Amino acid sequence: MTSFYKNKNILVTGAAGFVGTNLVKRLVDLGANVTGTIFNKKPQDPIESVKYIKVDLTNKVDCAKVCIGIDFVFMCAANSSGASVMEKAPLTHLTPNVVMNALMLEAAYSEGVQKFAFISSNTVYPLTNNAVAEADANYDFYEKYHIVGWMKMFSEEMCKMYSNHIKAPMKTLVVRPGNLYGPFDKYNKNESKVIAALVRRFVEKQNPLEVWGDGNDIKDFIFIDDFIDGLISTFKNEKIEGPINIASGEPTTIKDIINALILISESSDLNVQYDASKPTMIPVRLISTDLIKKEINFSPKYSIYEGLDKTYNWYQQYYKKFTPEDLI
Repeated sequence: MTSFYKNKNILVTGAAGFVGTNLVKRLVDLGANVTGTIFNKKPQDPIESVKYIKVDLTNKVDCAKVCIGIDFVFMCAANSSGASVMEKAPLTHLTPNVVMNALMLEAAYSEGVQKFAFISSNTVYPLTNNAVAEADANYDFYEKYHIVGWMKMFSEEMCKMYSNHIKAPMKTLVVRPGNLYGPFDKYNKNESKVIAALVRRFVEKQNPLEVWGDGNDIKDFIFIDDFIDGLISTFKNEKIEGPINIASGEPTTIKDIINALILISESSDLNVQYDASKPTMIPVRLISTDLIKKEINFSPKYSIYEGLDKTYNWYQQYYKKFTPEDLI
């Protein structure tokens, strides 16, 4: 794996974000020459050897500039948010993301980039009680995911246009992650997703502990290190174009998360209060990992408890002297 990335010129867009921060660190460890784009936030864990460039990826000139001399692009930049924003202002995800994805694909192709990876989403799948496989995406989206689901699917289709429907194609990879969690996620109160929000509340010893929903929602949570493993292994496999799921394959309820965090934080006397009036998302999301197991023999290294333990301890150390709101 090391030889594949060593000395390659790699662009990671959204290098101050959750996936981008963790991916940049891994690629540097693998010997790559990494350039990272940032927009309105500073890098969360800046690395001296990384070239950080402040750009607006909705601007065509900026997109062209950052692709010059690049071998591989990992498109991690996205306008994303938690359940509250997705419910109240879903159009937030539409225009900037479609524009960024289109312009970055165009710029990468024009500058001769060898391969372009797009981080899609499991919001593209319909509402089901079974584990969704890659072929199950049928444009029948869960109601609250309708806009973000269409945005991701159209961006996936754009990748296919560049890799399959032109005379001189550019290789692309589309991955659909499970529900990611871990260090450098969004932990501020307006944007955090469920695990990030809960980790913060446990560290801050909020009691009673408020939980959005009834705690019975079932998700496929995957620790960020495992996702990055799957992403870099899948990317270097020339046969895989995707879409391909990168998930844990394990069903986990919100109550499971809370019970694990109670043990990790030693909060046995905690009063947990569930608030069904607060915005929540899809009640059941199970994800098939059959394809990625077959193609690269992928399996996560971290159990949900181990991933939460690492995340909880990281949060305690990282946010010792400031709060997540200080990063906004």
